[in-house]
Amino acid sequence: MSRLVRQLSAYAEYHRNGHNVATHMVGIPLILFGIGVLLSRPAISLGEGLAVTPMMIVAVVAGILYLRIDVGFGAVLAAFLALVAWAGNAVALWSTGAWLAIGLGSFVVGWTLQFVGHYFEGRKPAFVDDLSSLFVGPLFVVAELAFLLGLRQPVRRAIEGAQSAAR
Repeated sequence: MSRLVRQLSAYAEYHRNGHNVATHMVGIPLILFGIGVLLSRPAISLGEGLAVTPMMIVAVVAGILYLRIDVGFGAVLAAFLALVAWAGNAVALWSTGAWLAIGLGSFVVGWTLQFVGHYFEGRKPAFVDDLSSLFVGPLFVVAELAFLLGLRQPVRRAIEGAQSAAR
């Protein structure tokens, strides 16, 4: 079983209810956006108008890690993280109050959606048992979107097979 299938099947065990999956489809991107905004300050100047933010570093490292798990899903996540870093940089130029309100607000609303989803699920979030699931969550969202679009069906079947074998 591939690392991708192993990680997604373990995560999916905590996300069987359609309401929970739906809240994650919105909540996880909101959390990532909130993190992107908050990590876009401070900017470290490299001179000549070039600057690096903590979010840029996080996006590059996470993008590489996602690509190592799966090239297709990793490419989507790397692109999304680049978009989040870009948007975070734009918001970071706003007033401190607006920057904090957008960053913290997105983060809190995203986590609220996660917990509402787990209320419907009737089960605790996966990260309570395994912190690495915090990294797998965005991968799960991309995979679920791909499956909804009819893409990567062999991966979907492998995940379902792994879940059946675990039961």
